[in-house]
Amino acid sequence: MSPSSPSLDPQAHRAKFRIVLFEGIHPAARELLEDDDFEVEAFPGSPSKDELRRLVRSTHFIGIRSKTHLTADVLEEAKHLLAIGCFCIGTNQVDLNAARLGGVPVFNAPFSNTRSVAELVMSEVVALARRIGDRSREMHEGVWKKSAAGCYEVRGKTLGIVGYGHIGTQVGVLA
Repeated sequence: MSPSSPSLDPQAHRAKFRIVLFEGIHPAARELLEDDDFEVEAFPGSPSKDELRRLVRSTHFIGIRSKTHLTADVLEEAKHLLAIGCFCIGTNQVDLNAARLGGVPVFNAPFSNTRSVAELVMSEVVALARRIGDRSREMHEGVWKKSAAGCYEVRGKTLGIVGYGHIGTQVGVLA
């Protein structure tokens, strides 16, 4: 290959590939991308619309959660954008039609919090059965009520799950 020929090495252009992550996406994502020689900029929150417009002008990939809204006028500024990752359940914070017209695929992570939410549901079942809220309030009022009256174990009880989607299924598995 002559010195003027473009490199066939897939790693050669990664440093020019700019990724912007908003809303405190886990630092491990940034570390993994930087380890692969991508240029990554991460922000703890969602920027103002003007700042967002400025940032997307030179960005190839945007990673958001639920507070950053990528509207048609913002996407119009993103001439180099190749993809949008919504690190949450939905994609309603992105103007999908504007992204489609710009040839920009949008993906989400529908299972990203499923297990965490299911575990939270199970912990709240136990907290309610043991009347943890009442005991906490009483302690804050200076009352030590060392009694299990009105409290129950969840073992052997029937659990009703309304909706058996991703989260409901995981609650069933945990139960």
